[in-house]
Amino acid sequence: MGNSPALHQPRSEDETASTDEKSGVRAAALAAGEGGNDAGASTPPQLQPPELIGKLTAEEREQLEKKLKRKIDIRLLPAVIIMYIMNYIDRNNIAAARLAGLERDLKLTSTEFQTAVSILFVGYLLMQVPSNLFLNKFGKPAIYLPGCMVVWGIISALTAVCTNAGGLWANRFFLGVVEAAYFPGCLYYLSCWYTRKELGFRTAVMYSGALISGAFSGLISAGVTWGMDGTRGLGAWQWLFIIEGAATVAIAIGCYFVLPNFPRTTSWLSEEERALAVWRLQEDIGEDDWVNSEEQTFWQGAKLAFTDIKTYILLVLLFCIVSSGTVTNFFPTVVNSIQGQLSDQNRQSNVITLLLTSPPYVLAVAATYLNATHADKTGERYWHITIPLWVAVVAYIIAATTTHIAPRYLSMMLMPPAVYSGFVVALAWISNTIPRPPAKRAAALAFINAVSNCSSIYASYLYPKSADPHYTVAMIVNCVTAFIAVCAATVMRIVLVRLNRRLDRGEWVEGAINAVPGEGAANGFRFKV
Repeated sequence: MGNSPALHQPRSEDETASTDEKSGVRAAALAAGEGGNDAGASTPPQLQPPELIGKLTAEEREQLEKKLKRKIDIRLLPAVIIMYIMNYIDRNNIAAARLAGLERDLKLTSTEFQTAVSILFVGYLLMQVPSNLFLNKFGKPAIYLPGCMVVWGIISALTAVCTNAGGLWANRFFLGVVEAAYFPGCLYYLSCWYTRKELGFRTAVMYSGALISGAFSGLISAGVTWGMDGTRGLGAWQWLFIIEGAATVAIAIGCYFVLPNFPRTTSWLSEEERALAVWRLQEDIGEDDWVNSEEQTFWQGAKLAFTDIKTYILLVLLFCIVSSGTVTNFFPTVVNSIQGQLSDQNRQSNVITLLLTSPPYVLAVAATYLNATHADKTGERYWHITIPLWVAVVAYIIAATTTHIAPRYLSMMLMPPAVYSGFVVALAWISNTIPRPPAKRAAALAFINAVSNCSSIYASYLYPKSADPHYTVAMIVNCVTAFIAVCAATVMRIVLVRLNRRLDRGEWVEGAINAVPGEGAANGFRFKV
């Protein structure tokens, strides 16, 4: 789970001219007293579309926009899903490698193995924001993202040559450093192509790659563990890293030839489609943020984010959801607890365990799609987050209180769908709750997602072998954090309902898209609850 600063592209001379024009309108509005107590209270000026778009009728534009979004979806979404599948596989395949003999061959203690899992997230957290700032500066995501993917694929494959705990720790740390580029970078990349109203579902589609990887990883790991242990003198866990790392490199090279950079420079769009792709993003920004991006740097946005109480409520919400979902980092180990009647060294037992990890992730993909789609369709957020979390609470209670195969596996079938379907909607809730200015939204996303992933560092120590088969402490922690997340979502809903009532009365609300003073509730903007 990662961060997503939605930073903007560098502007061309034409865009700069447009920005200067907008700034002049803003100054005139303020001089006329329309600004209220803050620039955020003003209403954005009407932007003028380019000639190619301005001459279209409403019906023609609607048809062109449908065609454009279809072309973008077909080109971008399959690539980002496949990239995220490999990102998650390479990050979490160490859990499957444990069952395939890594811990035995490297003579690792339980604590040393847990450190190998957690140290990846140290590098991952440290590099999320710096990587996204560099990507924004570099300005070529179609080169940067596949390039980072090649590097992390190589590092993942090199895990096979580790011979001790120290080497494994170093390998995992640098894997986290490089993998940190993908999630925030990909969300930034999508924000360069889709409007705010379109990003929620596309984020869910992209995140489904993490869930699909859970299903595929179990199948791949089962096949390698069953058929390749000892091949050419290498253990099954070594082949696992080599095969998946090589696949990552191959896919990255293919994505380099598929992904475009930005709408303005994309050759497979017609001139009219390129104009519309650029214009609709400018139009989307103009609806709520007519102060130009040069006046709102990332650090100014960070200051605004850190002084908004909603940021910290959302931080608690996301931190607890991610903490509750850390069970997926050790999912094969937890699933293996239902195979207690078989020896841990029994290869057949390990293969069965790896196969059993796939169905929960398949169910999670379906649940996440349905939940995100319905949330976007209805505009509702709170119940789409809290109902899955209540299901997670029940699942963790069952897992902590029984080792019987049927109810315990039922709880494991519920864990990934419940946690992930709620998380994706909560991630979209950040942008819905902190919609303006863009730099503030970007800083809030970066801060919330970076801090929320800190739970992955300590959670690694909740699953020692000595806790098998109940993993009681881990399940209690997961249950409590899921409950706290529900409480945080409830507080957030209360805050947003009160802010919406103020907007209904025509009062100015900081960070909202406010109506023209004197027009009361005519603006129509409301926080999604």
